Amino acid sequence: MIGIIVFSFLAGVITLISALWFRSSVLKLSQGTEEMARISSYIREGARAFLIREYRTIAYLSILVILLIVFGLSYEGLDYVLYSAVAFVIGASLSLLAGWIGMDTATSSNARTAAAAKEKGLLEAFKVAYKGGSVMGLGVASLALMGMTGLFLLFYYLTGNLKLAANVITGFSMGAAFVALFARVGGGIYTKAADVGADLVGKVEAGIPEDDPRNPAVIADNVGDNVGDTAGMGADLYDSYVAGTVAAVVIASLNSDPDIALKGVAYAFVLGALGTLSSILGYFFIPVFKNMRPERILMNTVFAVGVVFAILGAIITLYIYGDLTLFWPLLFGLVSGILIGYMAEYYSTGKRIEELAKASQSGVAVNIIEGIALGMRSSVIPAIAVSIAFVVAFKLGELTPYNGWYGVAIACIGMLAIAGITVTVDAFGPIADNAGGIVEMTGLGKEVRKITDTLDAAGNTTAAIGKGFAIGSAIFTVMAVFSAYTDVVKAKFVSDFLPTLLEPHIIAAALIGAIVPFYFSSEAIRAVGRTAQLVVEEVRRQWREKKIMEGIDKPDYARVVDITTAGAIRNMAKPGLVAFLSPLLVGSILGLEALGGFLVGAMVSGIPLALFMNNAGAAWDNAKKFIEQTGEFGGKGSSTHKATVEGDTVGDPFKDTAGPSLNILLKMMSIVSLVFIPLMYFLYNNIFSKIFSF
Repeated sequence: MIGIIVFSFLAGVITLISALWFRSSVLKLSQGTEEMARISSYIREGARAFLIREYRTIAYLSILVILLIVFGLSYEGLDYVLYSAVAFVIGASLSLLAGWIGMDTATSSNARTAAAAKEKGLLEAFKVAYKGGSVMGLGVASLALMGMTGLFLLFYYLTGNLKLAANVITGFSMGAAFVALFARVGGGIYTKAADVGADLVGKVEAGIPEDDPRNPAVIADNVGDNVGDTAGMGADLYDSYVAGTVAAVVIASLNSDPDIALKGVAYAFVLGALGTLSSILGYFFIPVFKNMRPERILMNTVFAVGVVFAILGAIITLYIYGDLTLFWPLLFGLVSGILIGYMAEYYSTGKRIEELAKASQSGVAVNIIEGIALGMRSSVIPAIAVSIAFVVAFKLGELTPYNGWYGVAIACIGMLAIAGITVTVDAFGPIADNAGGIVEMTGLGKEVRKITDTLDAAGNTTAAIGKGFAIGSAIFTVMAVFSAYTDVVKAKFVSDFLPTLLEPHIIAAALIGAIVPFYFSSEAIRAVGRTAQLVVEEVRRQWREKKIMEGIDKPDYARVVDITTAGAIRNMAKPGLVAFLSPLLVGSILGLEALGGFLVGAMVSGIPLALFMNNAGAAWDNAKKFIEQTGEFGGKGSSTHKATVEGDTVGDPFKDTAGPSLNILLKMMSIVSLVFIPLMYFLYNNIFSKIFSF
């Protein structure tokens, strides 16, 4: 079985090499004119400046977490503390590295996509954007896989203790979650503050087109597409992928038979390896679907990779276990993930969007009311689908040498093992969007803009699908980590551990957990509003003090980028600390059983809330685009169009800040609960249980 884990590590190496090959092939392409290259460099430098400041903040906060690990877990032994701290640092560092490489490639691909659209047409421009997105997707998957398997092999070799090696890599998962939370929240605040500010002042007040170079916020808006939807989304799925795999590894390691335990660990790792290798094939499926619309090409590559992974998953299951019992949870997780993606597409395209656009003829209030209703309705089927898959996975897991929770963890891996391709199609969108902005700013003409708009529309659709995938996976991830939490508590601390809603303190903790996603979302949305206000004021100031609209003076793009960066970094700390500290406080004050209720309460409220905000936001955005692209209901500049623009400004922080951040909130709280069980057990039993007699 060790050989299979080594193979998994090598699969990560191969995938990383593939990502670097895609990056090299993109960088060899022409950036077009000197002006196109210059604008691309503005976007790239702005994105780098944001990431440097964000990474510096994360580094400072990480020191506090490391100190908490050192002091909070000290009585577990020096080796345990040291390994956990090392795992945390490596988990966080690899996430940051994946984000930097992927985003830097994305910001280098935008002008090249625009140049390909001008010189070679739609399909070649599609391929450039896809290759650029592949660097993010494959980089995320490869570094996550290499980090997990490499650390496990190292710790297992050093200690010979399977349980210790499995448990300390939870620190790797916490490092991934820590970065993901701040990358998603900080990037989401930045991208939507810039977007909302640019739209409100440019489209609504001045009546100028999107990406008009006279708008001082236009570069900040293009930067935001990358730091939020590329680096942020990559960190998000990196975290999900790691958390689900680590949960399966921890659960398997607790089996009393060492051989069966090691087999379960190897199985979890190798599934990730097969999914990652399958994701490389996505680009090579493009010629098969080349005559389809771009959004269908993207979706079909995901589907094709999923089929390849399912076949390989069946083969490896038979090889390791001799039957297909564990393959079915894997398949249910994969299918439910794809279903959630399709449901996100269903509610944010087609007839539903036309109806929303039509309703906007009655004004912005009706647009918002209809969008809220659509978002609420869209959460029903995905929640039911994941619930069914969860129960089936649990029941099938009970038929294995492990338990039902291991089946849930395998279903989670099934949903996330092809993260390489799902992140790829998500990163495609910002590249296409930036390419359209460069076309507009350099005046390449309507025909070229039509190509980039087609790619942008495809990217917008698949972005909604990717967010739905991430949110759906959070259910499995949280439950898988929660099951690992339960097993560890039973094995090491409380043998009869069983949270029950018949206890008042557990009900209270569940209610507290249920309100945390609402408070977290409130802080994230308010942060967008506050930062967007700064953007609006700065753009108005520049227009007032300079002759920008007359074409005499040039906008100060860098000033808006700096203001947006500072606002996003300043406002991301509060919601991040809520995610980290709330489970520690509940577990320490109310006890480990109450913490179980807290986690379930947070999941039950957080998942529907995330689905609602994600899909409502996508619907508002696409209703605006429908009017812009078709000219229906008065077209651009009409009162109906202005209503959809204002509706979209409401949806922006829903779909790109608060909504997608909620799944990271849930995973962060779960993994913090798992890592700091010893600390909370000590504080509760020695201090707080003497104050509160539970």
